[in-house]
Amino acid sequence: MTVTEDAPPAGAAPPAKPERWTAQWKELFAEVITTGLCTGCAGCVVTCPHDVIGYEHEEGKYIPFHLEEELGLDNCIHGEKGCTTCTRACPRFRAWEPAADMHLFGRTREPNEMSGIWRQLLLTRAANDEEHTKGQDGGYVSAMLNWLFDHDYIEAAMVSGVEPDDAWKAKPVLVHNREEVLATAGSRYTYCANPLALRQAKEEGLTRLALVGMGCQTSSPPIMWDRKAGKVSKPFQFNIGLLCSKTFDDAIFEELFEAKYGIVKAEIAKMNIKGVFQIWMRDGAYHEVPLKECHEWTREGCNHCPDFAAEHADISTGGIGKFNDWTLTIVRTDLGREIIKRMIADGSIETRPGDDDPGAISLLHKLAIKSRKRWPETAVAKPRLGVPPPKPKAAATDKPAGEPVIEAKPQGEAAAAEGGTA
Repeated sequence: MTVTEDAPPAGAAPPAKPERWTAQWKELFAEVITTGLCTGCAGCVVTCPHDVIGYEHEEGKYIPFHLEEELGLDNCIHGEKGCTTCTRACPRFRAWEPAADMHLFGRTREPNEMSGIWRQLLLTRAANDEEHTKGQDGGYVSAMLNWLFDHDYIEAAMVSGVEPDDAWKAKPVLVHNREEVLATAGSRYTYCANPLALRQAKEEGLTRLALVGMGCQTSSPPIMWDRKAGKVSKPFQFNIGLLCSKTFDDAIFEELFEAKYGIVKAEIAKMNIKGVFQIWMRDGAYHEVPLKECHEWTREGCNHCPDFAAEHADISTGGIGKFNDWTLTIVRTDLGREIIKRMIADGSIETRPGDDDPGAISLLHKLAIKSRKRWPETAVAKPRLGVPPPKPKAAATDKPAGEPVIEAKPQGEAAAAEGGTA
């Protein structure tokens, strides 16, 4: 036999085979759900091939749980027989960040890439007046979804809508056309597990979908692709991420806005966060609520989330910075770059260089670091890569007695960027 350059040396050990993936619900329950790492994204719920993972889309819950009693709440008979889909779909299970990075970008992020890997930063807004007016900030996400429909990239999109009798109670919705996109536009700032709309898509036989969600949701599809979850990952065709540092429990409406400020939930017309919680009323009144007063209503699942910048979406967007009618847009993947290039070429959106608002880019970096600091040091280390060490506390003698301590906050801090289509 002729030995070629590519042949291994005689007697060399064959390359090691990838370790077989055996983790199932038992490991997911022990390592993610009971440790507080679970964000409630519902990725494990909608991909379970046996429909044995339950979920309640209600305040104080948003946590998956096992439905079968045979092995108890912390184990799964299907997992014992070899089913591993739930852990393959979980965007917080073990080495989730490098897995998604490698699948999307062919490398893991560097320590200075605190907002994730990206190709282009732009300021964007919808050229269409209706999309711009009804959307949040620049209305870019509404414009993008409508463009994807018009050019037959997708059959439907999983977004956040609202209950028929409560315009501020978010619920997962599947939208199929321009009218439905515009009806769900805007931000709610309470949690919505948008992937739950995948169930309806399956019932309708749809196979080409867009997902609009926060980082905890948009990391799930590339995790599934990298971990070879199978056909459950195929419907996810385009991934739109929303910048988000936290969401709030629904109780904030009655217990803070109404109780302290007299802001009645049913009379709210629009909300935004630009350093303060901005609230516009149907009668034209305007209110501002300090973000510090809102922290008490932070949703439990947000407390350890390290991903402000939706780092594994095709395109990530959010209304941070000084321009209220432009959306900071982070183009991450080749597909994202193709879509935005075509939207610019046909006049669907207007764009400006990201450098036009250096404050927004600086804030993006600061909030990304702030979110990564939440990730527990006891969990896998990669999400904390690049997090600067804590600054040493000044000694008491370094300042005059009685001088107040002032906590510096970045101007325009976005507490969350959750919502329908933005």
